Amino acid sequence: MKPICINGYCFDRIHLWVQYHKSIPLFIEVVVEVFYPKHRQAEGLVMFNHGFLIGNDLLYYPKKILGAFLNDNPLFGINPSYYYNYSSAAADNNWAIAFISASHSQGTGLPGIDIGGNPRVGQEAYAAASYLIKYGATDLFYREDECGRNQLFFDCSLPGKSRFMTSNKVIFAGHSVGGAHAQAAACGFDELKKIGGKTGKPFNPIIYDREFLPVSSEPLSEWEPAHRASPVGLLQLSPVDQYFPLVAPGMQPYREALSVKPMPIVMAVGECDCPSLLSSTPPAWQENTDKPTQFKQLAPAGGNSWAVAARIAKGSHCGYLTEPDTLCQVSDSEKECNLCPGIAPYPPDGDESAFTTELFRRFIALNSKRNEGKGSRNEWLTSPFISWLNKQSPDGTVKLLPFRSGQYIDYAGAETMQKAQGAGIP
Repeated sequence: MKPICINGYCFDRIHLWVQYHKSIPLFIEVVVEVFYPKHRQAEGLVMFNHGFLIGNDLLYYPKKILGAFLNDNPLFGINPSYYYNYSSAAADNNWAIAFISASHSQGTGLPGIDIGGNPRVGQEAYAAASYLIKYGATDLFYREDECGRNQLFFDCSLPGKSRFMTSNKVIFAGHSVGGAHAQAAACGFDELKKIGGKTGKPFNPIIYDREFLPVSSEPLSEWEPAHRASPVGLLQLSPVDQYFPLVAPGMQPYREALSVKPMPIVMAVGECDCPSLLSSTPPAWQENTDKPTQFKQLAPAGGNSWAVAARIAKGSHCGYLTEPDTLCQVSDSEKECNLCPGIAPYPPDGDESAFTTELFRRFIALNSKRNEGKGSRNEWLTSPFISWLNKQSPDGTVKLLPFRSGQYIDYAGAETMQKAQGAGIP
C-alpha cells in the first residue's frame, strides 16, 4: 500500500518487532507513525514519545487475542499523532516527525502503552529513529540487505524509494511519561548501551519484520554510524518519571548523562500540572532546591549543563494536546489536582497547544541551522530560541512564570549570573 500524501507530506505506519539484545529473549512489537516530505529530503527527524494510555482502551488484551485469529492488531488503532499534531512545525522546517507505540503492560488487568520510569521505552524510540534513518518508510527492510533473506528478495532500488532523510539528526521529544522516556533516548546509542548494561536493561537491538518467518537486521552496533540516530536536542513536555524496582528503575542515570552532554535541552512544566510537579518520582521541577527533581539532575548546580526549564502560567498536564483525551484529562480535574484553586488551566487544543506547536517550530529551526559539533553553551543560552522563550509571553498569548533569578527560564547558574549582571559584572 502506498503512503497517503497531502500538500507535499506523506503519512505512513510501520509495524516491527524489536529484540533489545541478541542474548535476551525479550521482544516488543512496535508501531511507528511517520510524517515525511514527499521529496524525501528531510533535514532531520523529531521522534516523539507519547503519554500514558494515549489512544488505548481497556479491551486491548481481548482485541489482541482475537486479532491473532483475525490477522489484526490493536496497535494499529493507536494514533498518538492525533493528540500531538505538531506536524506543521516539522513541515515548516522541512523535517520529518514520528511517533512510536508499543504494547507495554501498565499493571495487572490494565493495558498500557508506556510505563513511567521504564527506560525500555526510550530505547525503543532510539531504535525506531535509527530504523527510519537507515531503511526509511518501509516494512520490507530485508530487501535492502543482500544478506537479509536471500538474493531472490534483494531489491537494490529500495533504499532510494524508502529513505527520506538527508542526515541522521534527531530531536527526541515527549509528553508526560513519554517526556521521561525521551530523556533516555536523547542520550544516544553509546550511553544507552553503557547505562543499560549497568542497570539490567542491556541494549543492542535487533529489528525483525512482521512476517510468518521473520527476518532480522544486524545488531545496531554493527550499523554504520551515519545510520544510527544522532541526538541534537531534547524537548520535554511535563515529564513524569516513576520508580518501581526492577520494572521501572527510573531515568536518573540518563538525566545525569545528559547533564554533561553539549546539547540543547528544554523542559516545559505547567503551573497547574499535578502529575509532573507532585506525582512524578522525582518531580520535574520544584521551588525547594533541597529536594531532588528531574531538572536538578539535568542541570546540577555548578555544572555546565545545557538544560533549561520554563513554567507555563495556568499550564495543565494535558494542555499540550492538540485533541482532548479523556484519560489524560482526569489528571487535570479539580478532584485529582488542587494546585490551582480558582484557576481554569488550559484545556487541550487551546492556547497552550498552539504555544507548544510554536515551541517545536522554533526548536527545530534552531537545530536546522546549527552545525553538528559546533556551538557552545553560551551560544545556546543567547540563541534566538532562548531569546524568544525568555519572555513573559513568548507568543503574545501564553504567559510564563518568572524564576527566582527574575528570568523566565531556569538553568544551571541562572541566579548566580543574574546577581553578577546586577552588580555590573559582564
